[in-house]
Amino acid sequence: MERLRQTCERIDGRGYRAYQDLRGDYRFPGFELIVDHVQGDPFARPSRLRVRVPRDRAGFPASCFASRSRIVALGDFLARRFAVECRRFSERRGSGKSGEISMVRPGQEILDRSSIRIEAGFIEARFYGGLPAAGRRVLGRAAVSMLCEHLPEIVERSLSFASLEARALETHLQTNEDADRLREQLEEAGLVAFVADGAVLPRRSGVDDRPMVEGHVVPFHSPQSLRRSFTLPSGSTVSGMGILEGVTLIVGGGFHGKSTLLSALEAGVYNHIPGDGREWVVTTRTACKIRAEDGRRIEKVGIDPFISHLPFGRDTGRFSTDDASGSTSQAANIIEALEVGADVLLVDEDTSATNFMIRDHRMQELIAKANEPIVPFVDKVRQLYGDLGISTVLVMGGSGDYFESADTVIAMESYAARDVTAEARAISEKYASERASEGGEGFGEVRPRIPVRGSLDPGKGKRGVKIGARGLKTILFGKHAIDLTAVEQLVDEGQLNAIGQALYYARENLMDGRRSVREIAHAVEEQIRQGGLDTIDPRRIGDYAEFRALELAAALNRLRTLEISLDYS
Repeated sequence: MERLRQTCERIDGRGYRAYQDLRGDYRFPGFELIVDHVQGDPFARPSRLRVRVPRDRAGFPASCFASRSRIVALGDFLARRFAVECRRFSERRGSGKSGEISMVRPGQEILDRSSIRIEAGFIEARFYGGLPAAGRRVLGRAAVSMLCEHLPEIVERSLSFASLEARALETHLQTNEDADRLREQLEEAGLVAFVADGAVLPRRSGVDDRPMVEGHVVPFHSPQSLRRSFTLPSGSTVSGMGILEGVTLIVGGGFHGKSTLLSALEAGVYNHIPGDGREWVVTTRTACKIRAEDGRRIEKVGIDPFISHLPFGRDTGRFSTDDASGSTSQAANIIEALEVGADVLLVDEDTSATNFMIRDHRMQELIAKANEPIVPFVDKVRQLYGDLGISTVLVMGGSGDYFESADTVIAMESYAARDVTAEARAISEKYASERASEGGEGFGEVRPRIPVRGSLDPGKGKRGVKIGARGLKTILFGKHAIDLTAVEQLVDEGQLNAIGQALYYARENLMDGRRSVREIAHAVEEQIRQGGLDTIDPRRIGDYAEFRALELAAALNRLRTLEISLDYS
């Protein structure tokens, strides 16, 4: 620490590049500071820094490390605390980003993040610091205040067990462990999702994912016929609505909570922090939200289970387009999800293509099947489960033709759930549908696709490899922007940062002309699980958060330069 202080004082007043002298390791009382990268000027992205605290010095009890669930939750809890303390001590100390101290602030989800790494001998925090300058002249004394005075306080307040509220920490860890175990029990119980009694599903707004606290907030309550109970590692028992495997319809009038319930199920692939309201809303990890996506690019996807005999003889067994329609995009989104291993499809009629979802009897009479290339989803949803074991949860308020296909029908009435399966079946028997099924004898084939390594180029001229995220919607991959607006289960910008880097990692290490999209995506996911997020980037970047193979494949499929080989020899 004294050496750092002396260096800052020595370079005081010099040009900003003199800060490069700070790169290296420094021993502080109780921790180590590592300066990995120094920014080029005070207006550039702040410098990359790390601190390491020995585990025995940090003082966390062994129970914090008793399972992977608890270790992930501990890292998440510490990241939140470190980010709060950074904001407390961050202050403007000159030009540009001078004096800024920051760590990526987590949202409502508990995720494995690279900002806090927990190893056998230490706990490491990765963050950013804007080294102070006046114009482009070093403010050495301000740097001493920032690094030698304020940073030790941040470390002590956030990475020491003695400084934290033990009860809040244990609740955080227990919540994550309970949610993981609850999700593990879904398959054993024949369920694809679970919504606990008392859960608060509405969010404050489209840009605020915290639970709604004002207005008419109706806690969720399960219909008795669908109620299930589970015992959690904490010893408590949780009861609520189990959503069975098969085909589930969520019906009801507008503004009664159908889409709110489906949104909670989408988010249920992740665990949530205490107080979120969705702590015990869990969905199988391989559930995938499907929607129409006008304008997306599609590269050699076999959409023929849904669409065939297009005009002008276009091949739907290996369909490609730079500007997909609503129906072709939704078909491709389903096939791509199945290709990677989705076992539950989550669909909302509000974000679906109407002609993809239903073709009623009158339209069948007017337009002969020979002139309609689309097989509507209503004729395939049952085959998805019967042939492939793929369940579907579908919000449908406009067509009763799905009643015949449904195993369970849940009506939302003023945000209250009611099991109306028996009524729906009675209506189906009383008012038989006159439409003819157009689904054929089986669902059809989902064929693997092999990405061509050379079609992924993360380079950006003289700047070399350039990869990064722009909010929750876009990955910048070299000169190309990957639009992920319609990939709705991404919840953290760190996921997009990690996915972009994972695409580069896969290009360099896994794309060999033989591995399929599915094999590559799952290999990346498994290698990260075994070795952590540093697997995809040895630079020890703190901006990454865990993601699923489904979202990695979704990003790859939306890269507009992607080329696919269908040569399986």
